[in-house]
Amino acid sequence: MRNFIVLFLDMKFDEQNIFQQKISLRNKERLLLMENPVIMGILNIAPDSFYDGGKYGAITDALKRTEQIINEGGSIIDIGAFSSRPGSRMISIQEELNRLNPLLEEINRHFPGLFISIDTYRPEVAKRMIYEHDVFMINDISGGNWEPGMFELIAEAQVPYVLMHSNGTPDVMQKHPSYEKLMPEIFSYFIESINKLNSLGVQDIIIDPGFGFGKNLEHNFEILSSLRDLSIFKLPVLVGLSRKSMIQKALGIKSLMALNGTTSLNTIALMKGAKILRVHDVKEAVECVKLVGMAG
Repeated sequence: MRNFIVLFLDMKFDEQNIFQQKISLRNKERLLLMENPVIMGILNIAPDSFYDGGKYGAITDALKRTEQIINEGGSIIDIGAFSSRPGSRMISIQEELNRLNPLLEEINRHFPGLFISIDTYRPEVAKRMIYEHDVFMINDISGGNWEPGMFELIAEAQVPYVLMHSNGTPDVMQKHPSYEKLMPEIFSYFIESINKLNSLGVQDIIIDPGFGFGKNLEHNFEILSSLRDLSIFKLPVLVGLSRKSMIQKALGIKSLMALNGTTSLNTIALMKGAKILRVHDVKEAVECVKLVGMAG
C-alpha cells in the first residue's frame, strides 16, 4: 500500500471531487442511489459473446431477458452489441448500431425509464445511444483509449461513465499480458484518466479494474486481493467477474459451471468495497448483496 500512497501523492487531483464519496449517479433528472451495492445485469446481443452468445439476438428474446433482469432485482441493464472476449473480431460502427437501434426502441417502448448502460468504446455509438435513446450511462472497456473523443462526449452529454482499465484490444490482450508492477500501473492509469475527465467537467465516474482484460490468472487475483485499495479514489468500483476465465482456470471448469465461483468472488469483491456487480446471474448476485449486507 505504501507504493500506492506515494504514487497517489505525486499526482495532481481536483481535491473537491476526488475526496468526496460518490454514492449516487446522475443523468439529468434521473438519480441512481448506491448507498448499498447495486446489480448490473448483462444483456449481450452479440452472437459470439463468451457465455451467452446468440441467446438474445432476437428482439423478443432480448426483451424477455430485460424483463428477467428487472424482476430479479437488477438496477442497471448493460447492453453490449459486440463481443470483447479475447480473440474476438472488431465489428463496424454500422453493424453495432444495426444491432442496438431496434432493440433500444423496443426496450424504451416496453420498459420506459430503465437505467440502461451501453457497453461500447466508440464515441459515435455512445452519442447515438445517449441522444437518440436516452440511455443512462456508458460502459467503456477501452477507457477512452481505442477511439478519440469519448471523454469529450461524456463531458458534453454529462452522463455517468464507467472507466475501465484494459491492456490491449480484445484481439491481442490475452496473448502475453505483462506488467512491471501491476497495481501501481493500474493506479497511475486511473489517476491520469480521472484527472482528464475532471478537467473536462465529468463528475459521475465509476472505475472498473478490468478483470480479464489484458491480465492473466495471477494478475486477476492480485487485483481482487487489492481491490480495497481502490477506495482511495472515493469513486464507485464496478467489478465484472461473472463466469470469467479466471474462475474456469482456477477450478478447471467451463463457464456453464462457474456460477458458484462467481458468487464466491462477488462476495469477496463486496467485502472489499465493490459498489456495482456486473453479472449474468442477477438473482444470485442480489442475494449475495443482501447476505453480505446483513453480515455487516
